[in-house]
Order: sequence, then C-alpha cells, then structure tokens
Amino acid sequence: MTCPRQYVTRSFGITARPAAVALAIAILFALTAIAAQAQTFTVLHNFSGPDGASPEAGLTMDAAGNLYGTAAYGANQGCYSTCGTVFELKHEGSGWLLNPLYRFTGPDGANPAARVIIGPDSNLYGTTTYGGAANQGTVFKLSPPPSVCKAFLCPWTETVLHSFQGGSDGEQPQYGDLVFDRQGNIYGTTPVGGLPNCSGGCGVVYELTPSNGGWTESILYRFQGGDDGAIPFAGLILDTAGNLYGTTVVGGADGEGTVYKLTPSESGWTESVIYTFPEFGEPYGGLIFDQAGNLYGVTSQGTAPFVYELTPAGDTWTFNQLYQFVNTYFGSLAKLAMDPAGNLYGTVADGNVEVFRLTLSDGQWTQTGFNGGAGEAPYGNVILDASGNLYTTASAGGTNNDGVVFEITP
Repeated sequence: MTCPRQYVTRSFGITARPAAVALAIAILFALTAIAAQAQTFTVLHNFSGPDGASPEAGLTMDAAGNLYGTAAYGANQGCYSTCGTVFELKHEGSGWLLNPLYRFTGPDGANPAARVIIGPDSNLYGTTTYGGAANQGTVFKLSPPPSVCKAFLCPWTETVLHSFQGGSDGEQPQYGDLVFDRQGNIYGTTPVGGLPNCSGGCGVVYELTPSNGGWTESILYRFQGGDDGAIPFAGLILDTAGNLYGTTVVGGADGEGTVYKLTPSESGWTESVIYTFPEFGEPYGGLIFDQAGNLYGVTSQGTAPFVYELTPAGDTWTFNQLYQFVNTYFGSLAKLAMDPAGNLYGTVADGNVEVFRLTLSDGQWTQTGFNGGAGEAPYGNVILDASGNLYTTASAGGTNNDGVVFEITP
C-alpha cells in the first residue's frame, strides 16, 4: 500500500483543476515579527517518526484534560515509509507522555490531516486523506480497549465507517473537522470529487447516518465551481436549527471563495452563499459561532489577510473586517478559537511558531503575538483549557524536525 506524501505541500491561489494539482498546496508564509508579551512556552512533545510526524491539525481535549491529535506521517514503516497516527497526550507527574493510539497501515486509512473529535459515545472520530478501499480516504472511529488497560501504551481499535470511492462520492478529505448533530449523524466535506465536469470535481458536503450496525453516506451538496463556490477544505458547523455553515477556497462571484449555508428541507438541502470574498480571500479555515450567532473566520491569502465577522440580520448577513494583518501575505489554514471574554485566537506561520490573540477594546481589535521559536508551520487551530492556557501543534521543527505539540501560558 502506498501513501502519497505530496499532498502535504500546500499551494495558495489554487483553482478548480484536477486533484493532483489542486491538492499540491504549498504554504510559504512571509510575515513580520509579532510583538510578543511575557508568556511561558512549553513543548509538550517532540515527534520523532516512529511515534508520528508532521501533526498538521490541531488538538482535542477531553474532560480530564487529556489531549488527542493526529500526525499525518510517521509510525508505520511498511506503508511507503509512513501512514500516520492518532495519539494521546496525558499528564504524567510534572510532564506529559504520548501514547500512539493507532498506527494506520493503508487499507484502514492513511495520512490523517484533520483533527479527531470526541463523539457522543466518547469514541474518537476522524478522517484520513488517503487509504481505504479505493485509496481516496476514509472516515474512521477509534474505540478504547473494552477493559481497563494496566499498561500506558494501549492501542485502540479502529473501525472504517466509510471509504471514499472518488468521483461523485467525494474524495480525499483533508483538513476539515467532522461534526455530529443531535441525532448522531456525522457531517463533513471533501475538497475534490463531486461533479465530473468541474475539472476533477469541486468538492462535496456529505452526511454519514448510522444504519443497521453500519453507516450510510449521503451527498448533501456537490459544488458547481461557479457562484456557489468550490473546494471546501474546511469542516462544517451547525446552528441550533440544524443548518450547516462552511467556507470554500475559490468560487463565488469573484472567484476568491465563499461562506455558505446549507438548509435542510423535506426535499433535500439547499445551498445559499451568505458572503463572497471580493479579492485576496481564499478562506482555507472554517468558521466559529459566538453566543449571539455571529460567525467568525480568517482568510488565507492576500496582500494582507484579515479576520472577519458575519452578523445575521433576518435572511441577510453583514460583513465586518475586524483585523487586517500588516506586511503579511499568507494567513491561516485553521479556524479561530474564542475565550469566554470574547477574545479570538489563531495561528499563522513563518518558520517559527506563531499564535495570535485579538482583543476588543473601545471598538478596536488589538493583536498580541506569542512566539516560542521551537517549531515551524503551525497549521492547526488553537484550543484553550479552563485556565486560559493555549494548546496546538506545529507540523515541523522541534528536536527531530518532525513537529511538536506545545502549550502557551499567557
């Protein structure tokens, strides 16, 4: 089984063209130094290859404070050198210990680039970019051992819920997180696949529904590649009415990406574009809601990428640019995080780890940068614990140049 590595290089400014080109995305971040404030930066784990390499996604935290994540490469030497892992980090005394929960082999999936999430049954759920029955990626579940494991290194059991077949079925899910609704259905995106007349496919939104002990896939929407958008790299979020929201990298009225909404009805799902980016948009990252129902996101490309807000007003949405990065050409692949005070957090990269915070004061958003200098290319989102400490990953750098997991205590 071969697990292609070339997808890890990212290229901004991609258009809807064959997957082999569209998925060769390379980031060359070029930004000026962000003024740092006093903080404690701690590397929790340096990846070394056998335990994983190149953690491209952010992390998930359980109620006990344990961290879960994915490494796109590493671990399995029989799968074109690497197929990736799912790992857990647990407190052990004053430090942290990493447990590789699962090592992918290829037929069961390969190269997980998105986060794992904790499902309503407390199992972990995620996607792989490659592998599976047709080598077009998978949706998987990881379950802990059925009885208490006395050893620390206790592997979990993987179940493939769906293997993408390519084409109209969707293919090669990458960075988008999965999301559950209240009924236990799973929603996700693939950035390619869908319609054959869209230069290899413009991407799909899909649903997995539990059925007779298995899961059934339904395609909710196939992007056309025009005003409706194309190439949904990011995952989805749900509102209280069951509507889905996401972003596309390209497409829309000006070809620079969209924010879209999918509304369910008895006859199916209807897509509506709630915002089209005019120039230098390309939002690779997804969206978050605040308590008032406003949407927040960050663009990925432009003469100066920006953080934005969309405020609902009936059936329309009002766009507001909150903050524009100065002397920065590339923005972020990750969605934002928000703390209880309404501050926004995200990641950017330029050879060194960079995490930013945006704080609203007197109607203006002010940026504070955190730079630890012990990692490179943090593509994943930031998560916060109850004490306000920040956690994420860097896909490169560290002791072995295989990436790190790190914590920032502001």
